[in-house]
Amino acid sequence: MIKVTIAGRPNTGKSTLFNALTGTRDALVHDRPGVTRDTISGMFRNRPYTLYDTAGLENARSGIALDSTNMAFTAIAESDAVLFVVDGRTGLTNEDLDWARLVKRKTRAPVLLLVNKSESEKRLSNVHDFYKLGFGEPVLISAEHKRGFDTVFDFLDKISGLTETEEIEQPEQQADNRIKIAVLGQPNVGKSTFVNRVLGEKRQIVMDAPGVTRDTVKIPTKFYGRDIVLMDTAGLRRKAGVTDDVETLSALKSLDAIDKADVVILMVDSTKNIENQALGIAARVYNAGKILCVALNKWDLVEPELRDEKLLKLKHQFSNSFHQIIKPMILAVSAETGTGVQNMFRRIYEQWDISMAQAPTSLINRIVEKLVADRQPPLSRLKRPMKIKFARQTGRHPMKITINVGGASDIPESYTRYLRRGLATALKWEHLPIVIEYDKAENPYD
Repeated sequence: MIKVTIAGRPNTGKSTLFNALTGTRDALVHDRPGVTRDTISGMFRNRPYTLYDTAGLENARSGIALDSTNMAFTAIAESDAVLFVVDGRTGLTNEDLDWARLVKRKTRAPVLLLVNKSESEKRLSNVHDFYKLGFGEPVLISAEHKRGFDTVFDFLDKISGLTETEEIEQPEQQADNRIKIAVLGQPNVGKSTFVNRVLGEKRQIVMDAPGVTRDTVKIPTKFYGRDIVLMDTAGLRRKAGVTDDVETLSALKSLDAIDKADVVILMVDSTKNIENQALGIAARVYNAGKILCVALNKWDLVEPELRDEKLLKLKHQFSNSFHQIIKPMILAVSAETGTGVQNMFRRIYEQWDISMAQAPTSLINRIVEKLVADRQPPLSRLKRPMKIKFARQTGRHPMKITINVGGASDIPESYTRYLRRGLATALKWEHLPIVIEYDKAENPYD
């Protein structure tokens, strides 16, 4: 599988091109230059190629721009092909010439020159000027309108040796087997440091300032014996504190990662008190039926004599806030030193395996029968008895139990919580979100 990197100076439409070629909205798109910071990857929509979107190349001596540019050149150096994107409306710039020379020095891979924003010939500058970049004939495209891509595909297919009969096949099965783990939290709690610790390399930009990460970056990797897709997300702040539209878009992508993930690691700063914002993120995870692991980052900075009290307080805080889960999975880690990271993933993998199993119907009914025998359901508002007849597992993520009832079905929430707790304890589902539904339909086994 060939690796293809999109490169060029800021605001030439690289992220729009990435979204068009992958058929996704994974890359954050905005008119402001320099929105993309980290390198994100995806699969071509109709080709078995890996595509990388990189930050705009900038001449910076320090800061985020320097880190982003260095990461872009790392991706370029590791690629089998490069798509060098320029702005057809602006025309050739000195920055284009400078970066083209540097790209030639950094890679021996073939480079295709794409003149973007070429949907209108009247608005184009002199296209022939782009020959000066030394990448051969310029290819006119419009990433926004998805035009001119045939030449791109022909260029890449020639490099890979792909035939027409092969190009429709997509390597989807491998991705389906990976556990997708999203790392969420407020700004500056150590999410990118944690991701870099798992990867064993500086893949994500880390700075002692909030709001560095903007895109949701999906990184396939193998950690502690399992194939996973790790998703680093932008920090989430309270709506009242968000005034920038780029941050708003980043936050929406972070929340969208919950739906795309199998497991969510909610990272909090253990040196501070848990805010309602973190509880709000947890509520979204529970409502989406995902496995939640609360990571108490920077645990090494907490005074040893305060740790037990802080951990107990946090567990009570989460347990009292969400009735769908019996025991929140709260684990102490240090992303900086790596302490507790492997143990966290071991626990996550255990819960994932449990969540993928189908509990035998006979076992569920025995558990429910015992729970009912120990504590009978209350009478309905009409003083009619409620008879629980049959129970079965009908869903996963969240774990769903459907109970057939006879007579009145207005079973109070307090009794539902009793059943949920009893089932979770017996089935070892204490760390998983559980939903109990009641059905007045007839018992199919009568």
